[in-house]
Amino acid sequence: MKRFIAVMMSICMMGAVALTGCGDSSAASGNDENTGNGSAGSTDTDKNGTDEAGSTKGYVFESKGVKISVDADMAPIAEALGEPEGYFEEPSCAAQGTARLYTYSGFEIDTYPDGDKDLIACIILKDDTVATPEGVDLSMTKEKVIEVYGEDYEESEGKIAYEKDGMKLCFILEGDYIVSIEYDSAVLN
Repeated sequence: MKRFIAVMMSICMMGAVALTGCGDSSAASGNDENTGNGSAGSTDTDKNGTDEAGSTKGYVFESKGVKISVDADMAPIAEALGEPEGYFEEPSCAAQGTARLYTYSGFEIDTYPDGDKDLIACIILKDDTVATPEGVDLSMTKEKVIEVYGEDYEESEGKIAYEKDGMKLCFILEGDYIVSIEYDSAVLN
């Protein structure tokens, strides 16, 4: 159990450090309730995570009826989700502006600055109260992920990743068990 907690803390810290970089920080807190389901989007998308018809791209997470995809503008999503349980911001070392971390029940959203917008860099599912739209959550195994998503994945030490529409859906593993699920932007990789 101690090892599981250490791995989870490490994953969360990597996400926060990678996106916030350097500088001062501030924090706020609030409350959130969510559900963890969603749907996949379409192709022919732009950098902001939507196609010409306004559909989301790649693999999409959903909470409280709000579709959340990487590289999408965070402002309308934050408004629709309501007050986060936690909030952290810091000047970005990777780009001009401020990187932000929003924590909601069961997941977090990391952003990166792009002009006057904050775009979603990463969505991290942190516990089994939320799931991918295909029904995979942290209580499942690598075998179940492959059963649901198929054999077309990249594997590296402790991780399998599926790519779609220029983004990656990553399953972080400890042995054969999922310890984190991440929707990652290809813009930052």
